[in-house]
Amino acid sequence: MRRSCAAKSISETSLLTLFILAYLLLTLTIGFWAGRFIHSSADFTLAGRQLPAFVVGVTLFATWFGPELIMGVPAEFVQYGVKSLIIDLGGNSISLLIVGFFFARRMYRLRIVTTNDFFRLRFGARLESVTALLNVLGYFPWIAAQFLALGILFETLLGIPLVWGIPLGALVVVIYTYAGGMWAVSITDLLQSVMIVAGLLYLLFTLLGIEPGSVADLWPEQDGFWQIRPETGWANWMNHLSLWMVFGVGSVPVQEVYQRVLAARDERAAAAGAHIGALLLLVIGALPMVTALVIVALHPELLSGGDGQRLIPEMVRRYMGTPAQVLFFGALISAILSTSSGAMLAPATVIGENLIKPHFPRLSDAQLLRVTRLGVVAVAIVAVIMAWMNESIHGLVVDSATLTLVCVVSPFVLGTFWSRASRRGAWASILVGLLTWLVCRAAQTTIEPWLIGMLAGWLGMVVGSFAWPDNSGRMFALEQQARSQPTGLAS
Repeated sequence: MRRSCAAKSISETSLLTLFILAYLLLTLTIGFWAGRFIHSSADFTLAGRQLPAFVVGVTLFATWFGPELIMGVPAEFVQYGVKSLIIDLGGNSISLLIVGFFFARRMYRLRIVTTNDFFRLRFGARLESVTALLNVLGYFPWIAAQFLALGILFETLLGIPLVWGIPLGALVVVIYTYAGGMWAVSITDLLQSVMIVAGLLYLLFTLLGIEPGSVADLWPEQDGFWQIRPETGWANWMNHLSLWMVFGVGSVPVQEVYQRVLAARDERAAAAGAHIGALLLLVIGALPMVTALVIVALHPELLSGGDGQRLIPEMVRRYMGTPAQVLFFGALISAILSTSSGAMLAPATVIGENLIKPHFPRLSDAQLLRVTRLGVVAVAIVAVIMAWMNESIHGLVVDSATLTLVCVVSPFVLGTFWSRASRRGAWASILVGLLTWLVCRAAQTTIEPWLIGMLAGWLGMVVGSFAWPDNSGRMFALEQQARSQPTGLAS
């Protein structure tokens, strides 16, 4: 009997391993197949600007539905309540709505490739380079979080040590992103999104079938679990506000969003895609949270016995049958791969378009394409090193948004909507915001340092623009008008 059980266990493990390998191979195959559509740098970075609204929305959802929403946030949710959803689920959804309502059409009409192109048009080439550097630096912890999640997954399922699982996962993502660019990312995002939804729904309904009580009986009743408002006191309210702003405001100018928005076939599809992505993120993002509540009700030892990041994967590995394991781990791998590929393509595009191309005016389009592809490899190497040095997926994700929030948001928003925003005002915003954040972080202020840094950056932008006015706003308005005409379109 023991031999029979052992043989069955080995058979299930082998089947799961075979599925994972086959799924990774399919992803790589799609990447190489998508490479057939790559004939220029625009094809690689923006899929030739041909994506319909639904595809834009799905890729936006897949980009931000990462491992933290399956491994990091659910463990935080069951321990600390609904407030733990503000940063990732709430903030990202709000950010996509803001982009869809206020920025997608404006940025699309400029026919730019990156958000840093906007900074060049609005404030000049020097600010383009600085914001591009900040943009790239902000992506390293975000990508490292995805690689760390892949490493944990390979360690849990295949027994591969974390130190080797991280670069192995990175290699898979690099290969298909390098080969197919945005075309590969878009096509695989569609496949991976289907896998995510199917896997999470199957797991949830399977768990609900095990639990004999009603769904309402699983809801925690501890004080404050469902309370989204902060405790009384101005400091608590300020810190609560800062949680909404980490991604809700900090992600408004990030490149991976506009990589998809600008790849739309027209400006209407660009805006609609952002709205679709926000809706998908809210609805599908709730599934892992409900699943985590059911798991804690069934097996509370999984939460108290160790690393909360492994709560759902450990539940599936220990107690679920092969079909549930195949679908769930397929969903988890899909979430990680889709987020990783989009995250790597964004800084690689910025490196090629905004850090290399301006300094080499004779660079051909073929050479730019090669540089961007090499940028994918370089970004991956740095992110792997960072993943080796960190243990928290959720912490890495939060760190990724901080630089953008305190340095880039203010000049991006005010540069778009305030004609009096000046070049020196933008410089003042970046420097004041960054220095204030660093000082407050070192001083461990009661109010979150990133909130103080962001507010200081906005103040620096306003004061600097009044103190050193210029005609950059008028020149940008003329540029916008020229680019909105069919004969003035820029690539």
